[in-house]
Amino acid sequence: MNLKYNQAYPGIDDLRNKAKSRIPRFAFEYLDGGCNEDVNLHRNTAELRDIQLKPYYLNEYQGISMETSLFGKTYSAPFGVAPVGLQGLIWPNSPNILAKAAKEHNVPFILSTVTTSGIEEIAKTTEGDFWYQLYHPAEEKLRDDIIRRLQEVECDVLVILADVPSFGFRPRDIRNGLAMPPRMSLKNILQIMGKPNWAMQTLAHGVPSFATLKPYLPKGLDMKQLGAFMDKTFSGRLNRERISAIRDQWKGKLVIKGVASEEDAQLAVDLGLDGMIVSNHGGRQLDAGESAIKSLSDLLTFKEKLTVMMDSGIRSGADVARALAVGADFTFLGRTFMYSTAALGNDGGQHAMAMLKRQLTQVMEQVCCANVSDFPKHLVTG
Repeated sequence: MNLKYNQAYPGIDDLRNKAKSRIPRFAFEYLDGGCNEDVNLHRNTAELRDIQLKPYYLNEYQGISMETSLFGKTYSAPFGVAPVGLQGLIWPNSPNILAKAAKEHNVPFILSTVTTSGIEEIAKTTEGDFWYQLYHPAEEKLRDDIIRRLQEVECDVLVILADVPSFGFRPRDIRNGLAMPPRMSLKNILQIMGKPNWAMQTLAHGVPSFATLKPYLPKGLDMKQLGAFMDKTFSGRLNRERISAIRDQWKGKLVIKGVASEEDAQLAVDLGLDGMIVSNHGGRQLDAGESAIKSLSDLLTFKEKLTVMMDSGIRSGADVARALAVGADFTFLGRTFMYSTAALGNDGGQHAMAMLKRQLTQVMEQVCCANVSDFPKHLVTG
């Protein structure tokens, strides 16, 4: 295993600052921002970091293990790479960089429908060892064909996305022309000229596009037509009938992402799903919503029936420990991996993996937590 770790960037703030200096402003703001006034973006991490852990310094210490069993497979750490749209816009070839690092470190990588590498490409990079997040298409024919392709490459887990029934209101992206339809302004072009390394890498890897959707895109679309096509093709809204139809077709593990209420969690149980990722899309959809860690706390009663995972607001190994202590079975991080890739390019995936493992190891050794499943015993309550 490659444990490449760059000591110049020991923490998430170091990576974020370096990423900001290396990529165009519109790309950084797309990655970094939330929606509306960023209230829920900041609430996610702030409320997670209110969680405190109790150390047991006099317990007998026999070492630690981060290994975690999930859907019949043992992973080397209790965290994975969350799906992120338009990853290649943030740093060229980043889906492949992160998928390769996830494979080498034996943790899950989730490919988004609207990112910039396709199903077959990531399947080759990971030898079929990846998860896929589905934005629900408006047409059943398109949904069925994507599922067929996933089955052909033996994708591990299908994740259906619940929390994007509408496009989030993101003022930065609107100003920067990254709303639908996208546009490239003179301001954006000047930003690109100011980041020559990013521009050269983009030229080498090609203009970012929705690679998985390429077979379904009419040829010769301009930016405005592409926006209209995406708006027409993906409704994003799930319901009982749509989930049931997917459950009938998909014989592998099926997970729903974006659950934040007991009613939605119960429906997932009723429809025979295998797991849920408690999430609020990283604070990018509903500014007036509650934090992901608060939602997780309210949904722990479903752990007897579903594997309960979490993303949104998790930035560090210590944050992973906090989420596990509250009761998450597993965690996913998005921005941390993207900051690292934007900061360090091809080495970004490896560095983020090594950094998170170092941070989590230190917490486990400090509180004398032998296995990640023991973290709830260290939760400070009351």
